[in-house]
Amino acid sequence: MKTQMVAAMAGLVVLLASSTSQADQSSEQIYGVYCVQCHGLQRNGTGINVPALSVKPRDHTDAKSMGDTSDDELVKAITEGGLAVNKSVLMPTWGHVLSKDQIKGLAKYLRQVCKCGK
Repeated sequence: MKTQMVAAMAGLVVLLASSTSQADQSSEQIYGVYCVQCHGLQRNGTGINVPALSVKPRDHTDAKSMGDTSDDELVKAITEGGLAVNKSVLMPTWGHVLSKDQIKGLAKYLRQVCKCGK
């Protein structure tokens, strides 16, 4: 567990130092702070919290699954939590933590992660 935490922190440092555009970097940083614990450093649903979860987090690298999900549904899931889109109740609501622009930026970032841009 200690090794996983060190790996997660190291991954966050790498994320913060990446050389993407400012808007994308900001979304990547937000993902690193709020999402990576469950969705993982590789964005494939294998975060350090997985052993404690009864439902495996979504694999954001899965182009088929993510491609079948509309941008509006991604925004709604991030804003209102998993239950709002008939997914896991364990996915928290971020609408009171993140701005609308940050949430839209995360949805756009997820399209880059899955390589399934719409």
